[in-house]
Amino acid sequence: MAYETFALVYDEVMDDSLYQKWLDFSLRHLPSDNRKLLELACGTGALAVAFAKAGFMVTGLDLSEEMLMLAQDRALSEGTELQLIAGDMLDLTDIGTYQAVTCFSDSLCYMDNQEQVSKVFQGVYDLLEDNGVFIFDVHSLYQMDSVFPGYSFHDQTEEFAFLWDSYAGEVSHSIEHFLTFFVKEGERFERIDELHQERTYPLETYQEMLKTAGFQSEVYADFEDEVPNELSKRWFFVCHK
Repeated sequence: MAYETFALVYDEVMDDSLYQKWLDFSLRHLPSDNRKLLELACGTGALAVAFAKAGFMVTGLDLSEEMLMLAQDRALSEGTELQLIAGDMLDLTDIGTYQAVTCFSDSLCYMDNQEQVSKVFQGVYDLLEDNGVFIFDVHSLYQMDSVFPGYSFHDQTEEFAFLWDSYAGEVSHSIEHFLTFFVKEGERFERIDELHQERTYPLETYQEMLKTAGFQSEVYADFEDEVPNELSKRWFFVCHK
């Protein structure tokens, strides 16, 4: 999956208010002495910088070097310090140990299959220190099966236009996001198309995978400390080693 173009407009189309919600949820569930934090799929660094400002020693990992360049620029402009790693969350060896790991913005839903999700869980468990905490979110079945299909979002500025249309995927509880960008290049606009595919699983499947990896987990919904219901859109897992 390509992020090169998406990195250019990511901050323009992202809902900024979500970063504060992810931070607030994390601060409620991370022990006060768990300050060495790894953020998986850190993107352009908005949440990583927020964690750094809250007193964490933050390492951010992302597949996209373009995203990481923007994250570094953001950290410098905000007067914070981040360690950034270009890497794949499917291979978390040799990147150190941490007291806390986060993975937000439904990034785990981009894994191809259940085996890959399990591999991430095991990799996180192995690099966490004793009593470490892993927090992540994923789309619920309701979000994937009922909300996303037919979703459409269009936005434009003087520099770009952005079209986002979502359709049900080929496998159960999956979605395909078709993204079209028109990015200004001189006096002309260049069109670039991307396909982003996401997949989720029943709540019990996540819990079983986490248990197999060695975690004890609690699950909440929609940024609140409430148990999920049939209309919850985003599930949050707080996992203890």
